[in-house]
Amino acid sequence: MRWSGQQIGAESEGQQQAPALLGLSGLVRSVTTPEFQGVTFHEVTAKSALNRVPAASSMPFEWTVNPYRGCSHACVYCFARSSHRYLDLDAGADFDQQVIVKVNVADVLRAELAKRSWARDLVALGTNTDPYQRAEGRYRLMPGIIDALAESGTPLSILTKGTLLRRDLPQLERVAERVPVDISMSIAVFDDALQKAVEPGTPTTAARLATVRAATDAGFRVTVFLMPIMPWLTDSDAQLDEALARIAEAGAARVIFGALHLRPGAKEWFLEWIQREHPELAIGYRRFYGNSSYAPAAYRKHLAQRLRPLLIRHGLDSQEDEDQPEQRQRAVAAARRPRSVPAALDLTLQPSLF
Repeated sequence: MRWSGQQIGAESEGQQQAPALLGLSGLVRSVTTPEFQGVTFHEVTAKSALNRVPAASSMPFEWTVNPYRGCSHACVYCFARSSHRYLDLDAGADFDQQVIVKVNVADVLRAELAKRSWARDLVALGTNTDPYQRAEGRYRLMPGIIDALAESGTPLSILTKGTLLRRDLPQLERVAERVPVDISMSIAVFDDALQKAVEPGTPTTAARLATVRAATDAGFRVTVFLMPIMPWLTDSDAQLDEALARIAEAGAARVIFGALHLRPGAKEWFLEWIQREHPELAIGYRRFYGNSSYAPAAYRKHLAQRLRPLLIRHGLDSQEDEDQPEQRQRAVAAARRPRSVPAALDLTLQPSLF
């Protein structure tokens, strides 16, 4: 069994100790609180904050910081679900309800950025689990991370579904005077009922669009990730047109779009959801994704052809999702070339971007 009744640390008012997650490196305590019903936070002290992206990745950045593992957004399609398996937790309900919190992440990051070998490369936030998920309202890790990056002269990018980003906009405005700051909001579903079903722990679409407007008004050139676009659920011409109209109205400058892809862990969880909630689509989804993590190339090509004139109509710059088979193949080929790593930052590669 993974759990015991072990108590770690003193209880705070209104807070209960949850069973400890045994075997988790650096575990300080596991707690539950009334305002986060059904969610357990496992507070850990991290040994490192910066994660180097594997050379074979197609992502346009080399470094990430992820203060949380697991995510209460509970998006049924989330690609990061499989990362929980490395903790002997499952990629389904455990990913949604057992959240790892790196309570010392800002201090560790500051020490790593102070090394002479640090080249001040862009650091991406929000590449695995959301840094502005609900836990951030309790732990307030992002202000320290943002300050550490800015003080070291390191550019940063933020990708989130969390409206809590608005709390930090004044800080980000100040930081943007010192280093480049890129802000992106992920908004995949523009039907309220479907959004609640497929992303039950996220803020509403309207609230996220309002956050895009707030960031735009603060002077940022905001990107919206219109992804994943889900076959037969969010991909009709009318749905795409409405989505882009609302994104443009919110003041976004650019859209990154891409069809749903389902990696192991996410695939099983999502297909179970489809079978339960949309059984009429189950055969189609298994035909698309049964032997692949990606939608068929012909579907992706046709989707891009339909989106481009709509993007032009709404005055939005655009870019396709870079995590596609073709880009990944090119990245793998490029990774075969020699690549040096500064000795002082010889961080162990991780199987996912934690």
